[in-house]
Amino acid sequence: MKPFLPLALLLAAAPASAKDEVAVLAGGCFWGVEGVFEHVKGVRDVISGYAGGRARDADYAAVSSERTGHAEAVRIRFDPERISYAELLRIYFTVAHDPTQLNRQGPDVGPSYRSAIFPQSDAQRETARAEIARLAAARTYRRPIVTKLESGAFYPAEAYHQDFMRRNPRHPYIVRNDAPKLAALKRAFPNLYR
Repeated sequence: MKPFLPLALLLAAAPASAKDEVAVLAGGCFWGVEGVFEHVKGVRDVISGYAGGRARDADYAAVSSERTGHAEAVRIRFDPERISYAELLRIYFTVAHDPTQLNRQGPDVGPSYRSAIFPQSDAQRETARAEIARLAAARTYRRPIVTKLESGAFYPAEAYHQDFMRRNPRHPYIVRNDAPKLAALKRAFPNLYR
């Protein structure tokens, strides 16, 4: 288990490999989404943050005002030789959040909690489109998928948000909303769970 680090050290702690790729996903409160992907084999690191707005507004107080255009998101650095982007999306759609909830996830309401994918390449954009189409055609959900493909930079959140689930496993919000996601990950993807 890695120790809690100040944000600057966290961002510099794991140098990127030339083969690593990055995914940016928004699916409600970043605590739970980060916590899920931290338990996936092939994921090197996960950073909570904000995507879809401007840098000057990328802080928790501003984003929470619902006037900045940001979504709470995570940046996932992964080894594509160990896990594919498509597999990350399957986890995202299956256990990390509910892609049928518009501008909310569970108790959290507002556009900053929207379901959005921020593709980092044309290939990721096409993979995301194909996965959404596949799920829709299979009628996987009773309601329509509302996940949008968006663009925009990613800005890391404040240090106290990083590794929140791991550092606060007994926090009432984590126990109620996010711990069940980890259990679902272990059940649905046992070969990818770590």
